[in-house]
Amino acid sequence: MTVNHYLRELYGLPVFDFPGADGTERRAAGEQGAGELPDPASVAWRVSVDAYDANESWEEAFARFTTTVDTTGVRALVVGSWSDAYESGSESIVAALVAARDGLPGLRALFVGDMTYQDCEISWINQSRLSPLLEAYPGLEEFGARGGTDLDFLPVRHERLRSLTVETGGLDADVVRGIGASDLPALERLDLWLGSDEYGANADVSDLAPVLAGDRLPRLRHLALRNSVIQDEIAVALSGAPVVVGLESLDLSMGTFGDEGAEALLGGQPLTHLKKLDVHHHFLSEAMQARLAATLGAAGVEVDLSGAEVPDSWGDQEHRYVAVAE
Repeated sequence: MTVNHYLRELYGLPVFDFPGADGTERRAAGEQGAGELPDPASVAWRVSVDAYDANESWEEAFARFTTTVDTTGVRALVVGSWSDAYESGSESIVAALVAARDGLPGLRALFVGDMTYQDCEISWINQSRLSPLLEAYPGLEEFGARGGTDLDFLPVRHERLRSLTVETGGLDADVVRGIGASDLPALERLDLWLGSDEYGANADVSDLAPVLAGDRLPRLRHLALRNSVIQDEIAVALSGAPVVVGLESLDLSMGTFGDEGAEALLGGQPLTHLKKLDVHHHFLSEAMQARLAATLGAAGVEVDLSGAEVPDSWGDQEHRYVAVAE
């Protein structure tokens, strides 16, 4: 599976493509017509340029945006593709956003790297150090990024951030540790796509220890540690992790989750307080699927068991795979 569609919503607002230099834009049915721009606060603005042979740089497009739109009313901003993201990182984009902070006093949501596979495969998107964006925008409530190459995240303290998402086909352990070492007292939702070691994933369960302890995440209610080749090991660690007690939902989907992980969850601390357990795209036996559904379903937990996968066979070895890698 690849990332095949752009964000449609951010901060509860529909995404609107800021027109290109030639006036063109991608619009969903029912959105404003050519030449019409919506109220700045009514949409999540997506600023993007052509992924290849762009007529302007992302920074130039953003400069047009800041002089065309009353940015004091902007609440959500999506950074789409920048030219040649497979070889050019987001450093200058981060710098432009940091420099524009005084003109975006109401910004509450920011996503960096909203690209599909047609723009750049997820594991080829070059990122950079993104923590300066959280430092520059203390009012942010939602922050997300896609792409793990050269992604860097230093520990930060942020008082208002409620949602943090990092989507990758392979997440470096330093990023995991940087997030784990951050103080995020308002964070309610954490979503990490850990990915495959074939595409740069090198974190192990010990790197997740601060997240699993939950000390710096007192308000966390929705935890997703997914798209991982160590999904069973994560499940084993979660079976006794303090962070689970306060959760409403747990997402272990898109990875290599199998019977070992399910056995650990069922034999560990109670999960009956959860509203939902999501393990779609899994490698569970039919018997274990039935057991999970019966045990947790009886307690009123919604269990997503869709997308049962069959391992690839390499000679006499079986190979499980994550949903999103390259």
